[in-house]
Amino acid sequence: MRRLLVTSLSLLMLIANVSYVNAKPLNIPVVYYKLPNGLKVVISEDHIAPVVEVAVYYNVGFRLEPKSRTGFAHLFEHMMFQGSANVKKFDHVKYVEANGGNTNGHTDFDYTNYYQTLPSNRVELGLWLESDRMRSLDISEENLKNQQAVVSEEVRVNVLNQPYQFFEWISLWENAFTNWNNSHNGYGELSEINAATIADVRSFFKTYYAPNNAVLTIVGDVDVNDVKKMVEKHFANIPSQPAPPRADLTEPPQTKEKRVSQTDKLANLPALATGYHLPPQNSPDFPAMALLIRILQIGDSSRWYQRLVKEKELTLDLSGGLNYFGNEFDYTGPMIMTTRTTYKTGHTADEVIKEMDAVVADITSKGVTEKELADAKVQYRSNFYSQIESSFGKAHLLSALALFRDEPQQINSLLTPFENVTAAQVKAAAAKYLVATNRTVIDRVPEAKPQPKTGQ
Repeated sequence: MRRLLVTSLSLLMLIANVSYVNAKPLNIPVVYYKLPNGLKVVISEDHIAPVVEVAVYYNVGFRLEPKSRTGFAHLFEHMMFQGSANVKKFDHVKYVEANGGNTNGHTDFDYTNYYQTLPSNRVELGLWLESDRMRSLDISEENLKNQQAVVSEEVRVNVLNQPYQFFEWISLWENAFTNWNNSHNGYGELSEINAATIADVRSFFKTYYAPNNAVLTIVGDVDVNDVKKMVEKHFANIPSQPAPPRADLTEPPQTKEKRVSQTDKLANLPALATGYHLPPQNSPDFPAMALLIRILQIGDSSRWYQRLVKEKELTLDLSGGLNYFGNEFDYTGPMIMTTRTTYKTGHTADEVIKEMDAVVADITSKGVTEKELADAKVQYRSNFYSQIESSFGKAHLLSALALFRDEPQQINSLLTPFENVTAAQVKAAAAKYLVATNRTVIDRVPEAKPQPKTGQ
């Protein structure tokens, strides 16, 4: 308990002083290797608390699901909890919870993950559970039909019966991108979810859920040598499969602004979403854009929030970011900067866009202040530290770096490019990427209600 308290206080002191000094170099221990079957293994030993994270990340997400099968990657995530050779249906969750842990999964643009947080003396339980379903998932017609019904209901509840229907993600991506792999509805169309066959499921499992298409990450209070033996015991004999085909995610440059008007029968107020295409992660412009996004729209002190909500009183809220679902590093392929705002009745989308453009014009002509840039770096740094402070956050970042870059050790140097960003670079990035020809705008307004007949 004393070590945990001292470490936490030290972290808080570090965060409190980051505005005065650059971030100190991180030294997160990372052991990285591959099994003969191609499985990538990341182990990070950390004795801050008697907890361990066991996570498996598969290199498949919305962008790699089959055409005419939108939502299939998400459907398959549900299938992974339907049992395996030695674990009955739903028992995966029961085993974890009975041992004081929790477990879940998530489907994203470019990965699907499964993870469990456990007491550290139960690390082998997590490894056994994940290896059993990687090796021998129970794929049956009954399980498929059951999960099609579950996912269909989830789509109805979370999307179809909700005002705006995630238009800042689904509709915006459908219109901002031209490549089907990037633009289709990853949550899934009901007709295509229900059209999935048992042959589709078996093919998908064999193709994408092989060890040579996955990363196993163990983070927490463990001994590296002990864990290596457990990994060998449970995963080494799972056969690899032919490398899955990688979809071409290339997106042609956008040269003309896209404007889309939509109506919403469930919404009471109009809303606006914008998406600007971003530079790739390996571009020198990327760190500057990431910090500019914080200056523009993260928090009540951001420029767009102050202009739209506080000064002009055009809108009621403002949200968005660099990655709709995650952080700056847990995706591969093209990405758009997303912004969503609900604006007041009696105003128009053009008024909102005009004010947003005025803020950008001010930055492209005068630049951002040194204080704005320093504050953005502090916020970014603090958010990064908060992520890696948790066992899941650290496991997530290590898994993404192994999956997409084959170099999880980069976790210790990720902050450096952001620390070195200058105000001039931010100004140049705004002028290059925040232009009308690089954006898509969706104006979603309430559907007109039928007028009552005379006498009613």
